[in-house]
Amino acid sequence: MYSKKVIENFENPANVGSIEDPDGVGIAGNPECGDTIELHIKVVDDTIVDIKYKTFGCAAAVASSSMLTQLAIGKRLDEALSLTMYDVAESLGGLPERKMHCSNMAEDALRLAIEDYRNNHGSKKAAD
Repeated sequence: MYSKKVIENFENPANVGSIEDPDGVGIAGNPECGDTIELHIKVVDDTIVDIKYKTFGCAAAVASSSMLTQLAIGKRLDEALSLTMYDVAESLGGLPERKMHCSNMAEDALRLAIEDYRNNHGSKKAAD
């Protein structure tokens, strides 16, 4: 059912945890299944220099959170905002259609964390 990459990111997830005094926090969830992700970012010179998350959910939710953080770290904020649920799913070697909401949840949490950062740091740009 799951690709090797999904299993790897579930069994050995990257960037798990939280950042003390994060620059931005995004929390997203799926009310139908109860999965939730809380994502923290640290930003320096408009670039994500650290990213951590805590996910409560299934293997696909954990793997999607892990992969999203790997894709986003080191990216400028606008680049990170261009990451989509499809980028996450493709990087994981695909997700079953009924689990695509997990990659969407990860994308939402990142977008919300960037929006939070921009709102709290007086950026002229607002997240979409």
